[in-house]
Amino acid sequence: MITKPRFELLIFWRTSAGYRVRVALGLKGLAVTERLIDLDAGQQRSEAFLALNPLGAIPALIDRDGDHPEVALTQSLAILEYLNEVAPEPPLLPADPYGRARVRSIAAMLAGDTHPFLTVRVKQVLAATAGFDDAAWRTWQTHWITTGLQAVEKRLAADPETGTFCHGDQVTIADICLASIVVVVRVLKIEIADIPTITRIVARCEVIEAFVKADPLRQAGAPRA
Repeated sequence: MITKPRFELLIFWRTSAGYRVRVALGLKGLAVTERLIDLDAGQQRSEAFLALNPLGAIPALIDRDGDHPEVALTQSLAILEYLNEVAPEPPLLPADPYGRARVRSIAAMLAGDTHPFLTVRVKQVLAATAGFDDAAWRTWQTHWITTGLQAVEKRLAADPETGTFCHGDQVTIADICLASIVVVVRVLKIEIADIPTITRIVARCEVIEAFVKADPLRQAGAPRA
């Protein structure tokens, strides 16, 4: 008898948040089935998807063997923490309280303060309310993504806790969030100057199989050259 994977991931190929969850699942060796939610076609606003996540945001994760097998978990940082608890190895957070707080802080700078400037819904609001055309959107988007990543760069470069990765020499949630921004910025062909520490860390992440397999351009629905 074929057993279905424990996890079901509702996902779109291009999303930074979805990439994070893919990486975490891969690092922990957890089997997953994926269901494509096409953001460009507006499927995130369907009645069925809004019943799972009223915000209409990707990703959503269903744990069929968890305590609430019919309820979707949403928000990528919460999902990463959940996966780290239900599958503790390898750990994605340091063992000490300060280390955990530092990693969560860096992750929040990226997922909370920088990631929104990548999202379609922000572009749509600016187009509708501020008259942004594609050129204005790209200028605005590039400015704020650059601001966010250069702030993270300064923090990482100045802190002795930074090692091979964002925190020491083990991949954490911070590295997953960092790579998730950089890979989507790359897909969008946005150039960010003066981030050598970030570039080094992401390059190290991208030789790890879980990061390689999560690359947006390798996913179903991605454009093919």
